[in-house]
Amino acid sequence: MAQNATIYKVELSVSDMDRHYYETHKLTVAKHPSETDERMMVRIVAFALNAHENLEMTKGLSTDDEPDIWQKSLNGALDVWVALGLPSEKVMRQSCGKAGKVIVYPYGGRTAEIWWDKIKKSTNRFDNLQVVNFSEKDTGELAKLASRTMRLQINIQDGDVMVSLGDRIVYMTPLKWKSAA
Repeated sequence: MAQNATIYKVELSVSDMDRHYYETHKLTVAKHPSETDERMMVRIVAFALNAHENLEMTKGLSTDDEPDIWQKSLNGALDVWVALGLPSEKVMRQSCGKAGKVIVYPYGGRTAEIWWDKIKKSTNRFDNLQVVNFSEKDTGELAKLASRTMRLQINIQDGDVMVSLGDRIVYMTPLKWKSAA
């Protein structure tokens, strides 16, 4: 018998000083049975980093042809495609062809570094691709914040991210491996 997703209720307050975006989002996050707390929390931080009124969580791991997060324009065109993990060059190429901007958030420490060393030259041709890495230490600390009901405050300033849940705080410094043109 297949396991069902676990539902997390998240009140996400985003204060992004870099983009002058200040908003609270009420999210219902379905955590796939194979998804770790670390990955789910990275997904929430990725949402905050790209927060917009039209940004949405997708079916993610449950669907092969959808990103983890996307933003569609009013006419249905894909403006932003956000993927987590270590996608293949083929998946990144297809994503870059479907969306105006593609952002990949790899994580996992040395595994992510090896993936990037192997794939980075083949990504040079994608002007709409951005790759932003999270350190293994940061995402490990982030995973400890996961709970079924969360009131998260995420502050972004000068590229640094502060995630707070009650009196617990995790500081993250995303590292841009590739910038979109």
